[in-house]
Amino acid sequence: MHLLDPISYSFPLLASATQAADSSMVVAAVLLSLVVIYLASKVGGELSNQVGFPPVLGELVGGVVVGISVLHLLVFPEGGTDSSSSLIISFLQTTAGLTPEATPAVFAAQSEVVSVLAELGVIILLFEIGLESNLKDLMAVGIQATVVAVVGVAVPFAAGTVGLMTLFGIDAVPAIFAGAALTATSIGMTSKVLSELGRLNSKEGQIILGAAVIDDVLGIIVLAVVASLAKDGVVDVSKVIYLIISATGFILGAILLGNVFNKSFVAIADKLKTRGGLVIPAFIFAFAMAYLAAVIQLEAILGAFAAGLVLEETDKRKELQTQVIPIADMLVPIFFVTVGAKTDLGVLNPAIPDNREGLIMATFLITVAILGKVITGLSVFGQPEINRLAIGVGMIPRGEVGLVFAGVGAASGALSKPLGAAIIMMVILTTFLAPPLLRFVFPDPKTVDAGSEQLILDGSSGTSLVIEPPASRMPASNDSGNLEVTPESGDR
Repeated sequence: MHLLDPISYSFPLLASATQAADSSMVVAAVLLSLVVIYLASKVGGELSNQVGFPPVLGELVGGVVVGISVLHLLVFPEGGTDSSSSLIISFLQTTAGLTPEATPAVFAAQSEVVSVLAELGVIILLFEIGLESNLKDLMAVGIQATVVAVVGVAVPFAAGTVGLMTLFGIDAVPAIFAGAALTATSIGMTSKVLSELGRLNSKEGQIILGAAVIDDVLGIIVLAVVASLAKDGVVDVSKVIYLIISATGFILGAILLGNVFNKSFVAIADKLKTRGGLVIPAFIFAFAMAYLAAVIQLEAILGAFAAGLVLEETDKRKELQTQVIPIADMLVPIFFVTVGAKTDLGVLNPAIPDNREGLIMATFLITVAILGKVITGLSVFGQPEINRLAIGVGMIPRGEVGLVFAGVGAASGALSKPLGAAIIMMVILTTFLAPPLLRFVFPDPKTVDAGSEQLILDGSSGTSLVIEPPASRMPASNDSGNLEVTPESGDR
């Protein structure tokens, strides 16, 4: 089953597996899986938040702990495991009378349901990111931020892809996928550190935050292209050109659609009086756009992101954002915990000779991930006094955006176990390294008026600056200081 592609959902497999097994056992297995997932996400997220890191990293680590690498509570057949490796299935055999004959079918159905829920979670995540991205802000951040964003995508992508193909002999498609995972920037933690240092409103801070917004859009397009390539297993130049044009056209079409559709959407929502009168039409539109993206050989997540961009332009956006949050709270953690659970860090055990190449690849990816973003500071021009190193360091963390790449690549079969684990290590280390490095390049924090550094102001006060980051806009991350700069005066 291919992640994020609704066309390729294996529902016949799910139906047949459920019929072959006792449906009550399948439900019980899924419920136990959700108990494990939510406990792992909450405990991991809270612990991560306590030490000053994004909760999403805690969710990932929690998934690793409950997954194939440690506890074997949540395992999946695509990882080469069977029902005998699942402690949830063993628990059902002990407590609920699950018979050995029915076990394989129950295990297959449970894994399929959880995987579909994870796919739905990441679609909603991208819809939420689009809903909280402002097109006017994307066009107003200036050429400096645009240049930084483009360099920050192109350099790590090219260096990672070429390096994996030439140094490690990796095939083109997995090398392109791994290179693409190096492109995106998660800016939530950087925003928090900039605020603590009193640099959030500095020139460096503004360029970093503006570049991160553009970085998000470029990253989504790159993901749509490489995920589509992974379906065929070969690199067709003409198809690459088609995908780039169609992905760009899809986003531009969403922008144009927003100018026409937003008033109609508000008019329809105002006429609906029953529960879900706003959020249900929004999800109908988001899922329809996701389907349309899949039909034209893009990824469903690009359609969901475009739908978010369209609805962000409506007068109902704040109310809609509030209603989407609890839905995202329920489904998005399933995706991140599942990504962690499917990651077998055992393939990076240096004691096993066959694993050493994976470790070397991880070291290479981490090096490219850091240097590929640090070099972006050199692309800033016309600012002789600016701290270019700080701008580059601020673009280093990958966060949940990199995890989305890893999850899509693993589910599509494009990434081998060592390469997938290497990407996960890159995401974790770059995100953890960014705060101390940023503090190092800003050794003398300025003292600023607390009023000018207020991060999230009361909406009733008529703010002129709202801060929320583009790539870390997840409900689970809000309490950890994930921020994004969006100029506005009351309402947009």
